[in-house]
Amino acid sequence: MSTQKFSDPKVAASNPVKTAEQVKVTTNTSKNKSFQGLPFLFDKQNYIWMAIGLAVIIVGYAMMSGGRSADPNAFDGDGLYSFRRITLAPILIIVGLVIEAYAIMKKPSVNG
Repeated sequence: MSTQKFSDPKVAASNPVKTAEQVKVTTNTSKNKSFQGLPFLFDKQNYIWMAIGLAVIIVGYAMMSGGRSADPNAFDGDGLYSFRRITLAPILIIVGLVIEAYAIMKKPSVNG
């Protein structure tokens, strides 16, 4: 393959072979990018709401766990299929996921 330099930009753009100078220029420009002037994506309140949502999800999963029987040969349907495990825990998990969605979608405050 040839490493010719083209003066016409259309011909140079269609050439898939890059010279060493072109590669060096593109790698140097990517190192100079600075993110110092960009604001944070989330505000302190967003992180607080995320922590609350995560705590609610963890409580829901903790309520769903358990149900072990003392005797492995006996089936305890009341302990396994209780209101807490079948209804309340999944509702808490869904509420936690809704809180997480709210925390992500909430706009950060302008005042800081």
